[in-house]
Amino acid sequence: MTSLFTEAPAAVATPHVRSTSPLRSLIAGLVLAAALLSVVAVAAPTAHADAAVDSSKFLSALTSRDITFASRQAAIVAGHEVCDELDQGEQASDVANTVMTQTDLDGYHAGFFVGVSIAVFCPRHSQ
Repeated sequence: MTSLFTEAPAAVATPHVRSTSPLRSLIAGLVLAAALLSVVAVAAPTAHADAAVDSSKFLSALTSRDITFASRQAAIVAGHEVCDELDQGEQASDVANTVMTQTDLDGYHAGFFVGVSIAVFCPRHSQ
């Protein structure tokens, strides 16, 4: 799988402690992201979303969990890459595992990143 995660500078989560159970952290991140999906779905109109507002919400959500990229654009591109992978039939958990292996994000932060990407850029994949 070719991925922009390797082309963009690596994401950095401030808490650099890896969980002793990556699967548990990944699941916790996906659960938190699912909760965020429901909040975003209620708060944001889906028909005519403004791309600049969406990107701002996305970046704010990442900042709230201390997930940083080398640039705002690199983060946005990586978020869209999540949607591209899902459009190709990948499961959200598999995409989160890819994020985890190609960045220094732990399971929780990788799951959160995938969930926020789905909520903001491709809510069609939220279930």
